[in-house]
Amino acid sequence: MNDSLVIAGKAYGSRLLVGTGKYRDFAQTREAIDASGSEIITVAIRRTNIGQNADEPNLLDVLPPDRFTILPNTAGCFSADEAVRTLRLARELLDGHGLVKLEVLGDAHTLFPNMPETLKAAETLVKDGFQVMVYCADDPIQCRMLEDIGCVAVMPLASLIGSGMGILNPWNLQLIIDQSKVPVLVDAGVGTASDAAIAMELGCDGVLMNTAIAKADDPVRMARAMRLGVEAGREAFLAGRMPKKTYSASPSSPTGGLIGR
Repeated sequence: MNDSLVIAGKAYGSRLLVGTGKYRDFAQTREAIDASGSEIITVAIRRTNIGQNADEPNLLDVLPPDRFTILPNTAGCFSADEAVRTLRLARELLDGHGLVKLEVLGDAHTLFPNMPETLKAAETLVKDGFQVMVYCADDPIQCRMLEDIGCVAVMPLASLIGSGMGILNPWNLQLIIDQSKVPVLVDAGVGTASDAAIAMELGCDGVLMNTAIAKADDPVRMARAMRLGVEAGREAFLAGRMPKKTYSASPSSPTGGLIGR
């Protein structure tokens, strides 16, 4: 069955997107990413060398752009100007690559998005020819505004970045999914494979994560679990679950024709 994730006109076989931070070293990063099956790899430009520091190890030697879609992000940016400047640098380093992940943070404690600055940066980047995937609050109105600006995907948080608390407000996510004409991907808060499966069962188009894999006791095994969780959740969504009932007057095993009756 062809069930590709399509972002900005390009099809991907995996609906799991993973980050590259917090691993022990580049070797473990590559091993975990291979286990995840992910094709889109997000990279924090302000924290990871992809060529801006010539005498340091380069992540692109481990995760080559001809094998993975590199998704530069603006982690650590707290203003629209910072974010725009960072992604323009990334475009130069990646030979004109335009698919990016925008995040503008509101404070260093919670890493909650600053939505006024996010909207401002998104508008500038779209006008500048970028294909913008955007980390945002789980607010249906602001997600619609981002879509109207021209973002190619909206990425509402499930809970705070790095918290592992899972999906705290599935109702908001469902509102966003129901209204959106661009892909909706959960970004932030996933802690384990069941969280990823729930996001996909709700109808999300994909899930992005980093800490849940990198900070697991066994990152490679957790990456594999996350891949299976995303796949299972997607299959369950496509299959269509049975209705929920407080009780059932129709038992799954027939009561008629029993032995002795």
